[in-house]
Amino acid sequence: MPVLFVRKGDKVVVITGKDKGKRGKILRSLPKKNRVIVEGLNIIKKNTRPTQKNPQGGIITKESPIDVSNVQLICPECSQQTRIGKRITSDGVSVRICKQCQKDIDK
Repeated sequence: MPVLFVRKGDKVVVITGKDKGKRGKILRSLPKKNRVIVEGLNIIKKNTRPTQKNPQGGIITKESPIDVSNVQLICPECSQQTRIGKRITSDGVSVRICKQCQKDIDK
C-alpha cells in the first residue's frame, strides 16, 4: 500500500489547479488512489435521485478528491507551506519534520 506524506487532520495548501492558494484541512486520505479530500476545496455538484434518505432528490454539493501531488503541507510551528522530511527518534520511531524550521510535525 502506498504511503502518503499527509494525514487526516493536517492543514494543507493547494499549489495548482482551480483552487490554487486556498487552504483547508484533510478530511480523508485515499492512499490506494493517491488522493486526499480537503475540507471546502474542489467542490462539485452532483445530481441525486430521490431516495428514502433524501425523498426530494436534487442537486447536492460535496468535496471531491484531489491528487496528493497538488497539495503541500502547512507546518504547524512556522505556519508556512513546506516539504516534509523524516527523522528517526531515539525510541526508533519515525517522525515527520518541517524542512524549513526542522521541528517535528508529529507530536
